[in-house]
Amino acid sequence: MSDGSGNRMTRWLKESTVWRSLFRHGVPRDRRTRVMAVMSNVFLHLHPVAVRKSGIRLSFTWCMGGLTFFLFLAEVVSGVLLMFYYRPVIEYAYQDIQDLRAHVTLGILREIHRWGAHAMIISIWLHMMRVFLTGSYKPPREFNWIVGVFLLVLTMLLSFTGYLLPWDQLAIWAITVGTQMALYAPLAGPESSFLILGGIEIGQGTLLRFYVAHVVLFPLVTAILLIVHFWRIRKDGGISGPV
Repeated sequence: MSDGSGNRMTRWLKESTVWRSLFRHGVPRDRRTRVMAVMSNVFLHLHPVAVRKSGIRLSFTWCMGGLTFFLFLAEVVSGVLLMFYYRPVIEYAYQDIQDLRAHVTLGILREIHRWGAHAMIISIWLHMMRVFLTGSYKPPREFNWIVGVFLLVLTMLLSFTGYLLPWDQLAIWAITVGTQMALYAPLAGPESSFLILGGIEIGQGTLLRFYVAHVVLFPLVTAILLIVHFWRIRKDGGISGPV
């Protein structure tokens, strides 16, 4: 009796409007139903129905692209949590970092963010090297290679802006050297120093500008370019195969 009631309940649920609006197709059993299931799902449609074997071969891809994306997500989550404890004010910034290292979650949260940043730098360089060595930058993927170069630069900028936030001697000297280097960049001049520092010397304006760039500007641009990057991979036929 209970089995019959359970079957009727299951059948009623699967025939309901809510269920049919969420799951438009049954279990995929052939290529046609797989295509229909993938294309009608808001999450699955981001991925191709079929991929090359080389695209999932660890010896070819090194999985560095996926690892870099995973580390970016870990940095976003841990960074948002760190924002609850860190104050971008020169009187409190250094002490807040010390408290994050010693007291908040036993320092684990800050170390996850710190070491995740180091790992992301390594993984994105390895990913770029793999793409170059396998010729995956060649037509029709040259546009996506340029997007990847911008993502590499943004990753470096995220690391550099985060380096200033502890507001210690290393951070102050790093921004001093970085500002001097920016003066010699193409199309740059004395105005670029004021734009970066938020004044004529390193101070509160500098810390605030780097904080906003680190937690809002660069992550937002990176997320947009990641969407374009993944979209182009899909439109270019998935992950490239061996040349």
